[in-house]
Amino acid sequence: MPATRHRPGFDVDQRTALLGWYDLQRGIVVLKCEGLGEDDARRSVVPGSPLMTAAGIVSHLTWAEQLWFEHAFRGRQFEGPGWDGVDDSEFQVGDRSLAEVLTAYDAQCRRSDEVIAAHGLDDAGVGGQFPAAGSTLCWMLLHMLEETARHAGHLDLVRELLDGETSYYGR
Repeated sequence: MPATRHRPGFDVDQRTALLGWYDLQRGIVVLKCEGLGEDDARRSVVPGSPLMTAAGIVSHLTWAEQLWFEHAFRGRQFEGPGWDGVDDSEFQVGDRSLAEVLTAYDAQCRRSDEVIAAHGLDDAGVGGQFPAAGSTLCWMLLHMLEETARHAGHLDLVRELLDGETSYYGR
C-alpha cells in the first residue's frame, strides 16, 4: 500500500473524509517503517513494553484489521493471534522479516477495504464473539481510525528513538 501523505479535501462527503483520514493513518504506519533495518524493526526502545517494536506494532494492526472487518463485521471465523491464550501474541512476529510483516499488513488492509467498499456505514456487523461485533461499520471504522492513529503515534516515537528520524507526511 503506498503511504498516503495527504489529508482528505475540506469539502468531501462524510464517507470520503472518514476513509481518507483512515488511509492517511495507515500510510503513516508504512512511512514510519520505511528504511528501517531488521534489527531496528525488532528493537524495543520502551523498557516497560518489550513487544512495542515497529514490526510488532504493524503485526498488531494487521490482526486488528482482520478482527474488526472480517470477524466482527462479516462474521468469518477468526484465526490468528489474540485469542490463542498468549498475552499480546499479535505483537510477536517470530522470524518474519519487516518486509513480510508489511506485506501481510498491506494484504489485510486490501481485504478490509473490500469489506468497507461493499457496505454502507450504517450496516451492522454480524460477528457474535463479543458485544461490539454488532456495531455499525461506521463505529468500527472510527474505532480502527483511532487504533491506527494511536499506533502511528507510537511508531513515530519508536522511530525517533531508534534513529532520530522524524516526519509526518514524508521526508
